[in-house]
Amino acid sequence: MLCPTHRRRPKFESKNRSVLFEYKYFRYPLPALLQGLRTSLYERLAPIANRWNEQMGIDIRYPAEHAAFIERCHQAGQLRPTPLLLQYGAGDYNCLHQDLYGEHVFPVQVAFLLSEPGKDFTGGEFVLTEQRPRMQSRAEVVPLRQGDAVAFAVHHRPVQGARGSYRVNLRHGVSRLRSGQRYTVGVIFHDAT
Repeated sequence: MLCPTHRRRPKFESKNRSVLFEYKYFRYPLPALLQGLRTSLYERLAPIANRWNEQMGIDIRYPAEHAAFIERCHQAGQLRPTPLLLQYGAGDYNCLHQDLYGEHVFPVQVAFLLSEPGKDFTGGEFVLTEQRPRMQSRAEVVPLRQGDAVAFAVHHRPVQGARGSYRVNLRHGVSRLRSGQRYTVGVIFHDAT
């Protein structure tokens, strides 16, 4: 069981109508399973994050160990953990957004689908959009099955073009649920202010 240590956010609809669902941020100490995932995934993703920043000409580099990166966040006043449990019901959705919670942002995050599409819910597809320079945005629906995870860019990533690498901005969201309940665990590697 992943709860009971969480900061609860009730279901709400924001002024700009960007979210309508319920989510719960976990508190420290994180449940052992979640902390283990956060640590082991970070260590595999840090080399990718560093390569991306190098390709995009960004000077920031990420330490090999997650604890060192969390210490960087905490020194900047980013003290609240960001892993969360998301719950969607019929009619709920999450508009396209980026999870930027402070000065120090790890460029990749991971979402795990806990529910079974077609059985537990319909609709509720995971959606990414790529905002490419001087081009139309491109949407991608990522088909997930129960237990699948998707790793994706928090803000931007490099793309190889004819004249070298260029930066594309990404946003992610969830399309409207048509029926049932959809549960997801989000693993964000930076802490929030």
